[in-house]
Amino acid sequence: MSTVRLTAAQAAVRYLAAQDVEVDGASVPFFAGVWAIFGHGNVAGLGEALHGVRETLPTWRAHNEQAMAHAAIAYAKQKRRERAMICTTSIGPGATNMVTAAALAHVNRLPVLLLPGDVYASRRPDPVLQQVEDFADGTVSANDCFRPVSRYFDRITRPEQLLAALPRAMAVLTDPADCGPVTLAFCQDVQAQAYDWPERVFARRTWRRRRSPADPREIAGLAQRLREAKAPLIVAGGGVLYGRAEAALAAFAARTGVPVAETQAGKGALAWDHAASLGAIGVTGTSAANAAAAAADLVVGVGTRLQDFTTGSRALFAHPGRVLTQVNVAAFDAHKHDAEPVVGDAGAVLEALSEALGDWRAPKAWIERAKAGVASWNAEAEVAMRASEAPRPSDAQVIGAVWRAMDEDAVVVCAAGGLPGELHKLWRPRRPGGYHLEYGYSCMGYEIAGGLGVKLAEPDREVVVMLGDGSYLMMNSEIATSVAMGKKLIVVVLDNRGFGCIDRLQRETGGAPFNNLLADAAYETVPAIDFAAHAASLGARSEKVTGVAALEAALVRARASDRTYAIVVETDPAISTTAGGAWWDVAAPEVSERAEARAARAAYEARLADLQGRG
Repeated sequence: MSTVRLTAAQAAVRYLAAQDVEVDGASVPFFAGVWAIFGHGNVAGLGEALHGVRETLPTWRAHNEQAMAHAAIAYAKQKRRERAMICTTSIGPGATNMVTAAALAHVNRLPVLLLPGDVYASRRPDPVLQQVEDFADGTVSANDCFRPVSRYFDRITRPEQLLAALPRAMAVLTDPADCGPVTLAFCQDVQAQAYDWPERVFARRTWRRRRSPADPREIAGLAQRLREAKAPLIVAGGGVLYGRAEAALAAFAARTGVPVAETQAGKGALAWDHAASLGAIGVTGTSAANAAAAAADLVVGVGTRLQDFTTGSRALFAHPGRVLTQVNVAAFDAHKHDAEPVVGDAGAVLEALSEALGDWRAPKAWIERAKAGVASWNAEAEVAMRASEAPRPSDAQVIGAVWRAMDEDAVVVCAAGGLPGELHKLWRPRRPGGYHLEYGYSCMGYEIAGGLGVKLAEPDREVVVMLGDGSYLMMNSEIATSVAMGKKLIVVVLDNRGFGCIDRLQRETGGAPFNNLLADAAYETVPAIDFAAHAASLGARSEKVTGVAALEAALVRARASDRTYAIVVETDPAISTTAGGAWWDVAAPEVSERAEARAARAAYEARLADLQGRG
């Protein structure tokens, strides 16, 4: 057997650089590159190894470990999970900074390979710098934090363990059902150890994503339920986009007339003006979609994990006699909420279902009812997004200005606060991939780093990052990275002087305004933050504007810019779009001195009683 002598780190990166994936019939590298912030736990081993392959597996420097992992995850999401990135850090704080990002990838079923450095396998210098010591278990390190938020976790304590660990990692990263973050905690002394590796290990390999068909009996059962339904509804989730099934969904909906509502992850599966599109569903849904959900006798989830925002905390689907069917590539999700499962690839299922149904169409009265709901919603949305002369516009009015300013190829990126709800209701995707919201983990700070990942995935599309002042302050360092890499973003900062979304929720549940808006926090001096100056200090072009008209003019300048451009606009924290929406289960306190809280609790208990009465 022919062998080659390499360090464990050199072997790992040589193997990873040789992994391809089939995309549109061609083999391309699965890993687009490596994000690295070096420290003592990875610079000597992985750092040296990555330098040796930098021409085929590029390495990029970021400013924050969580942010670089967000960029990697956003890249994978925008690439529909077909390609991914690697992130490596030192041990200790560098590693644990990635735990939040790992959780985000886990919730959203997105692939990312994390290679944090780890303690010495030999334990010779224990406790090494930044080592977390467990008094009762000598095998524990800080990297054990990754276990619950990794689809596959391993600690590499000997070089030859990579022979098993690396193929297992690839199998998880490329599996449609098991896809998610993989953590290989790489002991820093082991990274530098040499081993005689079989040369065959480094041969190029092409991985192919499976399109698993469903059991024919499950297809037949769903076809029969559709034929019997008087008011069927499809709820499209992220699995439609991950499986590149948007064309199959559009064709199925057009031919059968079944209305389609979309989750946050599924939004954009249909163009906003598709004849069957109802828009967003759930807590942040349109009136058209939620009315259809309330009246439907059959709900078919396609590629959705039925998060509480989608189901209105299960209230939208909690009606006697309603049948719920879940089409999902993962059996775990297909069986949720006691649904009738159809386990299979979204596109394969839709194609098989179309064949099984023949020329069947949904009842004409139901189709017309859905279309009337959409027409009514579109009128409401136009009112919400209409330009105003107010010096502090609403989020909806800012969204309207941004949408009108962008072409059909633009991608909007957002994650947390009040904006995701407004965008879910109001943004009008013109083509797939134009709506990039991370709302599974709803992670403040994802936005700018995520926008960089999206731009790396689709460099020819305009990428517009929309975020609040709270998210901006949590993580903004990758503005500098976008400028350094020449990856232009348009960053629109909506400054409502605090956490406006949670302030509204606090008041709605009977609480006093407290510790959310800057004015309600225990500060001696309320800070006057110049976000435009801060963005400029990171290398971006920037300006602050007042009102919608000035914002629209600034967006023209931003589009013409050759580098990242930040626009800051003050908004009103008290205004949100009241049209649409559904109940969200947020418990008010059972005991409170505040009359407002007691009233909120009474309303909450009445809603719970209503739900229980529905059975």
